[in-house]
Amino acid sequence: MSKVVEAFTTSVPRWQPYVVPVDLATATDEQRAAMQVTPSNKGISPYVLTLAHDPETLAARSPLFNLIMYGRDGLATSERELGAVAASIVNRCIYCAAVHSARFNSLTKRTDVIEAIFADHLEARLDDHLQAIFDFSARLSPTPPAATVADVQALADVGLDEVERLDLVLSAAIFGWANRLMHTLGEPVTD
Repeated sequence: MSKVVEAFTTSVPRWQPYVVPVDLATATDEQRAAMQVTPSNKGISPYVLTLAHDPETLAARSPLFNLIMYGRDGLATSERELGAVAASIVNRCIYCAAVHSARFNSLTKRTDVIEAIFADHLEARLDDHLQAIFDFSARLSPTPPAATVADVQALADVGLDEVERLDLVLSAAIFGWANRLMHTLGEPVTD
């Protein structure tokens, strides 16, 4: 029997949907077309198969997600991943935190940042640059007005230009949405 994962981890759990995902073998042409651009371009996950029940929305969501998280310009991919981790910590999205913390670790070749975040959550102490990114994303996640002009200035003070700051807003904001979809449509489990 599957067990719900309740603690933050870099070991990516299996995501178990509450609703039956679309069956690839019986998917409509519109559903198949919407699933051609998956969030990571690595395959069609149960999450994407679940979202395929609304192919029009999925067809808009996946390219947007890809551009925000994997765009070549602006904020470094690892820093977008850190923004996603911060949002996922605030929203207690175990699955998203696991996926994006593992990706952060892989991109940066360091584990100390995520270890500190998982140990101390929002009280984690990081180097100034990463701290500003983490804090801003965490403040933006519960309610956007919690991120203040001072938080934006802290990002500028550690060297983020306007485009990088916008990328961070986008990556943290899309995870507010993604975390809520994950929580509503399923849960992280281990077998």
